[in-house]
Amino acid sequence: VQLVESGGGLVQPGGTLKLSCATSGFTFSTHVIRWYRVAPGRGREQVASGDGLDAQFADSLKGRATAARDDANFTAYLQMNSLKPEDTGLYMCSAWNPAENTAYWGLGTQVTVSS
Repeated sequence: VQLVESGGGLVQPGGTLKLSCATSGFTFSTHVIRWYRVAPGRGREQVASGDGLDAQFADSLKGRATAARDDANFTAYLQMNSLKPEDTGLYMCSAWNPAENTAYWGLGTQVTVSS
């Protein structure tokens, strides 16, 4: 099983990033993709769950993010707009199986929002 995040980087406030979560080794279609952020002093926070119109976001990202998935390519995406310095952190994706309540995790991609 692999989940590999990419797309992070250094971006100025107000910028946009689109993170990808490329997966393999499990049945992608039966898993819900969740995104988490780990920031110093703030612990791990779930920032997005699901995709499309059913996606749910943390209050800190509501109105500034979209989540999508491509089942044909076993990949999920998180696009964040109007980025703020407080969005800085390590973004990790997780594939959660609701039937078994188990999850697979990636190692994360670093997002730094700074001028």
